[in-house]
Amino acid sequence: MASKRPQGDSERTEKKKKKNCEETAELCSVVDDEQVKRAVREAWSQKTHYSHGDLELDCHPFPHCIIRNFLDRETFVENLQTELLGLNFHEKSNDLYKFKQSDDLKKRKEPHITGLRAALFGRFRSWLGEVLGVELEPTVDISCARYEYTDVLLCHDDELEGRRVAFILYLVPPWQSSDGGTLDLYSIDSDFQPQSIVKSLVPSLNTLVLFEVSPVSFHQVSEVLTEDKCRLSLSGWFHGPSLERPPRHIEAPIPRSPHLPRDETVLLEWVNPVYLDISYQEQIQEEFEDSSEIQLKDFLKEEKFREVSEALRVAQIQWTKRGPPNKRCYDVASLDTLPQCVGECWELLRSESFFLLLSNFTGLQLHYLCPADDEDEDKEEDEDVPESGEATGSSAESQSANTSRKKEPSTPVCCGELRRWSHGGYTLLHDAEAAQAEYALDLVLPFCSAEWQSEFGGYTCYVANEEDEELLTVYPENNSLALVYRDKETLKFVKHVNHRSSSDSGNSSTCRALYDFSFVYYE
Repeated sequence: MASKRPQGDSERTEKKKKKNCEETAELCSVVDDEQVKRAVREAWSQKTHYSHGDLELDCHPFPHCIIRNFLDRETFVENLQTELLGLNFHEKSNDLYKFKQSDDLKKRKEPHITGLRAALFGRFRSWLGEVLGVELEPTVDISCARYEYTDVLLCHDDELEGRRVAFILYLVPPWQSSDGGTLDLYSIDSDFQPQSIVKSLVPSLNTLVLFEVSPVSFHQVSEVLTEDKCRLSLSGWFHGPSLERPPRHIEAPIPRSPHLPRDETVLLEWVNPVYLDISYQEQIQEEFEDSSEIQLKDFLKEEKFREVSEALRVAQIQWTKRGPPNKRCYDVASLDTLPQCVGECWELLRSESFFLLLSNFTGLQLHYLCPADDEDEDKEEDEDVPESGEATGSSAESQSANTSRKKEPSTPVCCGELRRWSHGGYTLLHDAEAAQAEYALDLVLPFCSAEWQSEFGGYTCYVANEEDEELLTVYPENNSLALVYRDKETLKFVKHVNHRSSSDSGNSSTCRALYDFSFVYYE
């Protein structure tokens, strides 16, 4: 006789299957304490400090909450680590960061990942919403990151539409501040720009850190300095209504100047004679017009290059740190403290004769003696002449319109810096730079130690606006003049100089430095 399984048994089986694919994540008891929740809510709203057991709320430099022993069971933490380390990780690298990241964990089926996700974006989200007094959305936004030696996430504020609270759950081995990888929090200046690191949180196993995303929540993950540990963490955002943002601060641009009145004598004194040969200049221009970039090796005379290199190394030049850290971090020289030979090299790059030399190299109109592009002018004139029988109005009106369309002659100008790069230096892409982008010729002339390697960082990357793909990478090379012409859709950054630039030589540790003249020329 055929038997039929009762319906109740079937339902129990389905529930058992569901249970098998999700391990319940028990959270620490402090989250269940109603009295603690009320106290945290009041302290957060008043921007005051509060501490109870494993929970601490600190509002300096901006509100952030630390919950130690966030997950109640050690075995859950260990199994969660195992599942996460078994995921596929992808190398992520751009101007802002370098680390390995997993795919989105929104739909992963591993039991402990599933259980943690349910607890974070279910029960804990409700607790956090009550603490903040806002309705947090059920949006799941979480991934896993592995930071290893020289990995870093530079200064930023996390602001993006919909993000309300950022969180990080650390799953690390025993960790010290000397290992790097700290979560650094920045103070701000009167323009709401990050100023300096005022607090560093050392990663600790099973510790949750969360903070409200705001216009002042500037933070970074400092570079990982240990070579034998992995900084494993889960991070993401709880989504909700964004906080109001003040108008963005607009920086004053570096002043631009026309050329200095110097004749060709300065070129004869400083520049490798091969680059002063007219026929060779024509070859350079042809190559430059094909690719919009070129590197001219051994550009300065050898004796001049050595003299400047030595002066940069030993002279008492005054250096100033240039920021803010959400845009850049490097040293710039005070021009009135330059030794004579370095000052003369600076004047070379600003001289009238050098503007003309650049015109000959590139075909750009950086000097009035540079011939205009006749083909382009003829083409424009042809386009202006109406065809027979075309209705164009009176000839006077047509001539007036053509005159108004003619480009007004402009004075070529430049701006420049003498920069020093060492461990921790970088520049970042930012919205203001993209908005102000214009056609320009970039020049970089490096002076670096013979041991400088590309893996140290300090190289310049060119990218298309709002695109991740790099268009061009220019590596610093001693006495190699790099010229790059960029349009309004091309941006650049200097890659973070990492810990590898600090070499261990015997029992001593020395930090290598890279110097460069960085100029931008405008037609």
